[in-house]
Amino acid sequence: MIVMVSNQTSVTTGYLAGRYIGKVGHLYSPGGQRGPWSFLPYALDNGAFSAHLAGTAWESAPWLTLLEWAKLSGRDPRWVLVPDVVGDRKGTLRAWDQWAPTAARYGWPLAFAVQDGMTAADVPSGASVVFVGGSTAWKWRTVGQWCRDFDQVHVGRVNSYRRLWQCADAGAESTDGTGC
Repeated sequence: MIVMVSNQTSVTTGYLAGRYIGKVGHLYSPGGQRGPWSFLPYALDNGAFSAHLAGTAWESAPWLTLLEWAKLSGRDPRWVLVPDVVGDRKGTLRAWDQWAPTAARYGWPLAFAVQDGMTAADVPSGASVVFVGGSTAWKWRTVGQWCRDFDQVHVGRVNSYRRLWQCADAGAESTDGTGC
């Protein structure tokens, strides 16, 4: 399992990446891009959760800038998270229909953020990665099912050692978190 630290470029991150080669990576959010570095796998977030926490509307321009940054870097991300609406099944499905074609033009695998109330039938056929988002309680109640139903599963907001083990035991391919 790869642990993708979110927007962290500390000495500790570099040390861990060197000690656990291939097991530490970056999840870049809009506005937080640095690198990318050849020794760290990385993926692209969409910034929807940060906007949700701040109580502001998600804006497409920073996400589109992030996609262009990755393209110009010459290093392909493992995947890009198509915009979603936190905790909103219908809104997330509409956002997928609106933004997946834009992200698909880059040729990278697309991640779909599952939300409260979704089932495996909701995951679009064009999604290569299931990104387990949604509310905290729902995420931890359903993470095992997502890992059983899909080969590539990323779990967002994993910020404790116990939760990392829960994801590893469930079979998640990767996780992210700020570490707090």
